[in-house]
Amino acid sequence: MSKIHVTTTVNGDPVEFLCEASESLLDVLRDRLSLTGSKEGCGTGDCGACSVTVGGRLVCSCLVLGAEVEGRSVETIEGMAEGETLHPLQRMFIKHAALQCGICTPGILVAAKSLLERNPDPTEEEVRYWLAGNLCRCTGYDKIIRAVLAAAAEMREAS
Repeated sequence: MSKIHVTTTVNGDPVEFLCEASESLLDVLRDRLSLTGSKEGCGTGDCGACSVTVGGRLVCSCLVLGAEVEGRSVETIEGMAEGETLHPLQRMFIKHAALQCGICTPGILVAAKSLLERNPDPTEEEVRYWLAGNLCRCTGYDKIIRAVLAAAAEMREAS
């Protein structure tokens, strides 16, 4: 079986890789690019643990083929912080104790960032709706929602 050559941008950096035609973006990120922040929770797009953005669109990377990102930008949890400076969402997740085991956290953070890029002043209902595709079995969602709302407020004040 021949491999497909893909040229793309991941977290702002140009990247090239070879992948099988049937290989998921999640597998490419983890196994070929050593970006292990995205997790495989279900492999069927039901849990959101592998959430990334492709071309600015929030997707479950277990449902996207690696070859499909040719020429498109991919953003993962690894690109969220700027160097050693955590993104406001990351800081608020720590402050509000909105994480436990860490399997779901990267996907929730990527999804929340995607929401705040579209809607910098979401209501609690909008946050809950947007994050409905991200499942967490360790925390109650209340801390996660509070952390997202706090980060949104901080980001609005900073701009």
